[in-house]
Amino acid sequence: MTGTTAGDPQAATSRKSERLLNLLIMLLVQRHYVPKERIRAILYPDSSRDAFEKMFERDKEELRSLGVPIEVGSIDPLFDDEPGYRISPDEFALPDIRLAADEAAVVGLATRVWEHARLAEATTDAVRKLTAAGVEVDVSALDLVEPRLTADEPAFDVFWDATQARQAVEFDYRRPGYQEPLRRHLQPWGVVRHAGRWYVVGLDTDRGEERVFRLSRVVGDARRTGTTASYAIPDGIDLRETTRRLAPPPSVVEATLLVRKGAGATLRRAAAAVETDVTGPDSESPWDRVVIRRDRLAEELLALGPDVVVESPPELREEIVARLEATVEARP
Repeated sequence: MTGTTAGDPQAATSRKSERLLNLLIMLLVQRHYVPKERIRAILYPDSSRDAFEKMFERDKEELRSLGVPIEVGSIDPLFDDEPGYRISPDEFALPDIRLAADEAAVVGLATRVWEHARLAEATTDAVRKLTAAGVEVDVSALDLVEPRLTADEPAFDVFWDATQARQAVEFDYRRPGYQEPLRRHLQPWGVVRHAGRWYVVGLDTDRGEERVFRLSRVVGDARRTGTTASYAIPDGIDLRETTRRLAPPPSVVEATLLVRKGAGATLRRAAAAVETDVTGPDSESPWDRVVIRRDRLAEELLALGPDVVVESPPELREEIVARLEATVEARP
């Protein structure tokens, strides 16, 4: 990441979001595997080969972390040629969802790919650029993206705005192993999504060291303090690499869930076991019991809202309840 990118994290995030949308659309609307060289020519035309390889690998990892099933296969089965990539509509499609017309119109605006409204404008540009490059885009294919009840991080806007203004932030942070939240002070450099979670990267002024903080562990209201333009973001800082280096590795959780019929298609695909037609928390609809081992599970369950209930482990259930309570408290 260049110094210019580090100095303008909002622009960098917009460019990345547009690139990911381009890749999602391109692989979703194609009937056949797309060669890597064609992907590079259309979506990464200004990148060197080494830069392309690194960005392409990161972008595939990011989409897969969001539940997008990217397939790798041979373009011509008769020859051992370069592999191609695609997103199978059959794997990406979901069962019918029972929504009224007005509900469907609202839910359709929130896709699994983008979880924050500030990134939505990139969708239009992505479709337009792919069309101009000669890619036949079937926009209706994007309806396969799973609609979610998103649970945005309440502290996202505060850290995002503070990064743009280069203004310090004071906040209470729930650290694992501590009963009470700790007061922290940070000069934020940027907000990054890593391993399915949102992190803020910056200088911890209490310790004088660069640190990352997971936004879901911020308790209560984060507060911007001091004056604007009070610090400089280091030139050439790679926010993603810093987050990868400092953030703890994701922990795999084995959970037993009650999932309403017709919901949680991505959970069912990755489940170790599914028991159908079990007694759920209500008698209005049938439920299934799903056993799954996965990291970043809390975020996925939050997005399903009332269509999933955690039977075990209790720690996962408590984390989800705490995050929902924090979200409610942060609403005006």
